[in-house]
Amino acid sequence: MGRAVLRRGVQMLITLWLVSILGFVIIQLPPGDFLTLLESQLEEQRLSSAQIESALTGLRARYGLDQPVYVQYLRWMSGLLRGDLGYSMALRADVNELLSERLVLTLVISFAAMVFSLALALPIGVYSAMKQYSWADYLFTVLGFLGLALPNMLLALILIFLAVTVFNASTIGGLFSPEYITADWSPAKVLDLAKHLWLPAFIVGFSSTAGTIRVVRAQMLDTLGEPFIQTARMKGLSENRVITRHALRVALNPVVSGLGLSLPGLISGETITALVLGLPTIGPLLLSALFAEDMYMAGSILVILSGALVVGNFLADLTLAWLDPRIRLVEP
Repeated sequence: MGRAVLRRGVQMLITLWLVSILGFVIIQLPPGDFLTLLESQLEEQRLSSAQIESALTGLRARYGLDQPVYVQYLRWMSGLLRGDLGYSMALRADVNELLSERLVLTLVISFAAMVFSLALALPIGVYSAMKQYSWADYLFTVLGFLGLALPNMLLALILIFLAVTVFNASTIGGLFSPEYITADWSPAKVLDLAKHLWLPAFIVGFSSTAGTIRVVRAQMLDTLGEPFIQTARMKGLSENRVITRHALRVALNPVVSGLGLSLPGLISGETITALVLGLPTIGPLLLSALFAEDMYMAGSILVILSGALVVGNFLADLTLAWLDPRIRLVEP
């Protein structure tokens, strides 16, 4: 078991290294760079060519943009290994400072959306399987397909419209009340965050909830026909015990596997929601960094998302090995 964990850890590091190279190259593919956009802005201010060239030369040397691509990558990667994510050229601030609080809030929203999705999808999926072809099963099926088809952005706009027109809400969006936006962290600020967290968690987790319901229902229907379920019933076990301790535990395998892939998807799905609701998360930062060709900001966020995917898959594998005795981490 220890060797398997060590082997997976080495694979994770290699994967992240390859992702960092690929992401850095992709960001460099569009013609020009951040200074190209800055040059056009300076031209609009009607500065002379000499002034523009003098300003760009200094910035190019400061940011290392006058170096070859591989030198820029090595410079960024060496800082990354020390915990220094680089400097945002567009926002003119350290990436560490820009991402510190936003990353925490992004993970909080993603985790809350995941908990909401599982808490709602598991009982509904089991109930739909137990009551197959009933009116409730058809209702949940319709709601599931609706959730899969409804974009997060549209759902957010609908909820904002309802909040304003029906409930006469004065403030919409955000994660904090106005008095806590710039305040230091305290128990009162955490409580205020919890009060505002339900809306983005519901919006981000809605589509994944619909998909999880369909997966749980299908897996439960397959599992309930297995011989070991019939054996458990013949032994006189209660139906609740058969469902919760035997059928559901096996049916959770694809759900747990999907959780390992869901975190980056939740964060990317959170991007549009964050733009609509005005949330201080990393999604809008990534979008603005890509538009501005801010390579250090965009590359750092891509590495973080890739790390979430790799670590999520690793934790999902460990959870599967614990849930299902048929799955084991076999050492070579």
